[in-house]
Amino acid sequence: MSESTSFIRIFVGVLLSATGVFTSCPIELSPPSVVVRYGDSVSVNCSTSMSLFDGIGWEASQGGKSLKNVTHMAWTVEKLTEWTISPSCYINPVPENSFPQCSKNPKVVLYTFPENISLSSSSGPHMEMSEGEKHKFTCDIQNIAPVQNLTVKWYKGDEMVYEDTFKDPSKEPVDQSSIFSFIPTRQDNGVTFRCEAHLDLRPEGPQLNASSQEYNITVFFGPEVQCAAVLEGETLERRCSVTGYPIPTVTWLKNGTSIEPTEPLSRENAGMYVAVAEGAKSTTTQHRIDVWYKPEFKCPSNYTALEDAPHNLSCTAEGFPKPEVMWFKDEDEVTLPESLTRSDTGQYVITASNNLSSINVTVEINVVYPPSQIVELEDSEVDVGSDVWLKCSSTGNPRPNYLWDYYQTANVVEENEDGVSLLHIHNATVYNKGSYTCHAWNDRGNVSKTATVTVKGAGQECPIEITPERMVVQYQDTEQRATCDATPTDHPHVNEIYWQVLHGVKIDSSSWSVDTHNDWDPKPVCTAIFKVRGICQKHLNFTLYKTPDSVSVSTVDNLSSVVEDKEFQLQCDITNVAPAGNLVVQWYRGNKTISKGSLRVSGCLPENNTNCDINAVRSPLNVSSTISFTLDRNDKSAEFRCEAILDLGAEGPKPPPSMMSSPLNITVYYKPSINTTKLPKRIPVFRGYPEELVCEAEGHPPPEIEWLYSADKVPHESGDTLIVYEAGRYTCNATNEVDSTSHEVEVILKEDYLPLIAGFVAVTVVAISIVFLFIYSIYYKNTKMRRYSLKNAKLDTQSGNVAHYGCDMQFPMTKLS
Repeated sequence: MSESTSFIRIFVGVLLSATGVFTSCPIELSPPSVVVRYGDSVSVNCSTSMSLFDGIGWEASQGGKSLKNVTHMAWTVEKLTEWTISPSCYINPVPENSFPQCSKNPKVVLYTFPENISLSSSSGPHMEMSEGEKHKFTCDIQNIAPVQNLTVKWYKGDEMVYEDTFKDPSKEPVDQSSIFSFIPTRQDNGVTFRCEAHLDLRPEGPQLNASSQEYNITVFFGPEVQCAAVLEGETLERRCSVTGYPIPTVTWLKNGTSIEPTEPLSRENAGMYVAVAEGAKSTTTQHRIDVWYKPEFKCPSNYTALEDAPHNLSCTAEGFPKPEVMWFKDEDEVTLPESLTRSDTGQYVITASNNLSSINVTVEINVVYPPSQIVELEDSEVDVGSDVWLKCSSTGNPRPNYLWDYYQTANVVEENEDGVSLLHIHNATVYNKGSYTCHAWNDRGNVSKTATVTVKGAGQECPIEITPERMVVQYQDTEQRATCDATPTDHPHVNEIYWQVLHGVKIDSSSWSVDTHNDWDPKPVCTAIFKVRGICQKHLNFTLYKTPDSVSVSTVDNLSSVVEDKEFQLQCDITNVAPAGNLVVQWYRGNKTISKGSLRVSGCLPENNTNCDINAVRSPLNVSSTISFTLDRNDKSAEFRCEAILDLGAEGPKPPPSMMSSPLNITVYYKPSINTTKLPKRIPVFRGYPEELVCEAEGHPPPEIEWLYSADKVPHESGDTLIVYEAGRYTCNATNEVDSTSHEVEVILKEDYLPLIAGFVAVTVVAISIVFLFIYSIYYKNTKMRRYSLKNAKLDTQSGNVAHYGCDMQFPMTKLS
């Protein structure tokens, strides 16, 4: 090796060491792990990406190789039989290199797996065992390695019941067994058992399986004797089952006597039986044999009982098992009480049920009781000539009979149907008024109830005719009369007829005359005494009216003016009018109807004086009506009137008497309002120029204008106009009787730039003129005046003129000799 090569190797080694390239061994194995069956060949390649090393070698008990200066070397064995073999590939560095000798070992797994495995049992080769006794199964796997990869699975039928694994780290073959403990039951008789061995060498190797032979097991059990319910007519042989393996034989005994199990049993054969069974072993058991039979009833179909008295109704049911008895009424389950009531009357269904069957019977229970309190008989009211039904209803057993007690008339008919008694009154008259008593009875008792019949129009309306039916008479008018008499149909029954006035004063006459000066409220009544009806009365609807002496309108506080948007009240006073209860006050604003006002008696406190009731007092009264208003400035001067109208109904004069008040004018005062359109909040003033500030304000009364400003200002003030020369704040204040308002103006001083602007405009105009003239002069020289040159001039051969650079324009020339 040359000195330069050594230097390069040393430099590369130092560089690789400094950069940490050789922090791990630079060896690659392919594959890094192998799985080999015992006796098969194997090969693992060892290589490196290093260029500076002294060689590669293999150390192994089989297939080892010495160090060689190559980049890869394979470890190969044709027939691997060394169970604990651990080959190692190593690499040697050059002396100049900084990394030490290193090696890598591939993982080698050598395995063997049997073709067959065997299964044996602690119960012997016939696999016979007794129920409930513990047995062991053993699965033997011969010559297997590595055992830690082995899994043994146990199957009962197709179901895996146990899985066994092993932790033995040994690499050499062993004989391995797996034991499964099992306690059989009778259900396991005849099932199959097997075991399976699984050697899992994945991912590098295969997965190997082997299964043992299947074995059927025989389970001895019993004998056992079990008896189900024995139905009457069935046998012990049919209802008692005998189980066991091998199949047992049974002998039956009752009271020490042998019984033939094939004979049918009746309910009398119930009792204790002994069963002697011979099978896998001998057993003797006792059995209680109950003979079952269907329910049977003992019950009457009809039963009568007294209400609230103990009954002796008995319904019994026999059967085995003992039947459950249930009572039903209208499909609802009920319990029959010790003492029956009327509500217990009816049809009952009794059901008896046991495990075998269900039967039912029907029992009709009849509870006798006296009539109940009468219902549906109530006081009645009927119009004359109409029909009415009185209903009397009572419940009882037996069904009640009915009897009515009342004043007998031809237009009353009794009808009894479906346990109810009806009384039908046709075309009711006054004679049907009175009491009606219904009696209900049976052989257990009786009850009664009374109702009253009122005939409207017979007892309440008096059959008297008054002419006219209503009198409306004006105060101090001529005398008028009213007459009264009985109606034609009732006239034959009148004993006496007369008039009564205020305080019951009797007037023995069928006519009454009104005093139009004093009879404000005479309350005239016509009284008649009838033979059948008795006394009845009828009032005359009478009104004596008087138009007002005067009608006037005023403000409540006697104001001639009001303030805008403030509510005020107007009062209409009507003097000496009757009856005030028929008075209507109508309000007008200008020619427009605005409202109807409420009325009260003038100067009267209702809580202290009963005469304050405007609808009760018929004599003349002074009354007033008030109404509330709110006006604005647009109303300025409003005119109000009120009208008193006596509305006396259809019998009164047409049109109704009325009186209108004189108009009342109302002046509206409102606060000042400054016109801000003429007086903006900010006004500019040019220095040296005055500015007029005009403050205009509207209001009623007309407002007074006052200007307010600081003491250092010296404006000129003239009425509502202020002439200012300097900047500042100026306040206009407008005041009248209602209120005051103010408006502040800010005056801003500005410089007058108008002369400067005018001079600038003049200079600009002059400059523009000069520029224009200059441009025009250039244009004129180029278009109006031409510049010509006679250099290289040529004569026109035709005209003899000189052409200017070929232009069309030619100068006339004279040829010189």
